[in-house]
Amino acid sequence: MILCFASFRLTRLIVFDTITGFLRKPFHEIVEEKNEDGTVETYLHIKGEGLKFWIGELLSCYWCVGVWSSLFLVITYHYFPITGSLILVLAIAGVAAIIETIVAKYSD
Repeated sequence: MILCFASFRLTRLIVFDTITGFLRKPFHEIVEEKNEDGTVETYLHIKGEGLKFWIGELLSCYWCVGVWSSLFLVITYHYFPITGSLILVLAIAGVAAIIETIVAKYSD
């Protein structure tokens, strides 16, 4: 169960969090378009071709990053047990994020 929550948190960290935006920036561009009614829509444009485009696609897909994050965590947990503390921290942060989302949804 700990690996599940750790994978969830690591995936969100890579795909969505601002703090890791520098990892995505070489591969992604956020494009804003103003509609006729004045609303602004944002789109993710993936930069480049070939390998660069493939990495951009990967970094924009939480399903894809989730698989690779899970694989990374399982391998590090299995071969480097010392990483258990990092995995525990990610798991606790993942559970906290889920709880915060639930609380925010029902507190309004």
